[in-house]
Amino acid sequence: MISLAGKAALVTGGSRGIGAATVKLFAQAGADVVFGYHRQREAAALVEQEARKHGTRIESFKADLRKTAEAGRLVEFAHERLGRLDIVVANAGIWNDKDAPIEQLGEREWDEMMRANVKSVYAVIHSAVPHMIAQRGGRIVAISSTSGQRGEAFHTHYAASKGAIISFVKGLATELARHNILVNCVAPGWVETDMSKPTLDTKAGRKAVLATIPLGRVGRPEEIAGPILFAVSDLATFVTGEVINVNGGAVLCG
Repeated sequence: MISLAGKAALVTGGSRGIGAATVKLFAQAGADVVFGYHRQREAAALVEQEARKHGTRIESFKADLRKTAEAGRLVEFAHERLGRLDIVVANAGIWNDKDAPIEQLGEREWDEMMRANVKSVYAVIHSAVPHMIAQRGGRIVAISSTSGQRGEAFHTHYAASKGAIISFVKGLATELARHNILVNCVAPGWVETDMSKPTLDTKAGRKAVLATIPLGRVGRPEEIAGPILFAVSDLATFVTGEVINVNGGAVLCG
């Protein structure tokens, strides 16, 4: 029912987890996709191989998105290879499973979280928007988290970074509406990914997580990729500035 045939998409953090699921689903829907990765070249190659089964153009590009220049190179690579840039999914980010009480949370840890989770989103969108303005339209989806909505004790730097993404999206949605660029946010809860593995692989950790989710399970990456696909599709042509919650009922907010 949803087709992205003829669309050119850029997905950051595409070698694993939600990003990889999004690349594959976009390819299944008919999009040509360039995705960024940081370190996991072998994982990126596997995503390329699987996504290409759907017959669209799939390429990956190594970039450290904490550096604005490298984010710009990723965007220019995508635009050059695909000829246009209709969709950007800003998904790349980090999480540290280790508790960080505020009195122990150091400046280095704070700055690293902001560079990886906020600056990377800014840098990619900053470079992509001029192409979308020239094309007179586009779709941007940034990935936040339930932590950005309700906060996260002992992980306040992560929660602050994800809350910043929500505010960034809302500001961009009104700023870019005149260019027919729709900007939305998807906020996942707990998902079975490498990033959440340290917590979910412990009996106590998984039990504590499941106790917060009314559906009684964590999500799958594909269950986050679906709402992302909706947000960039022709079914969402009047949706901008919204936060789409995908969390099994863990956080209920309008």
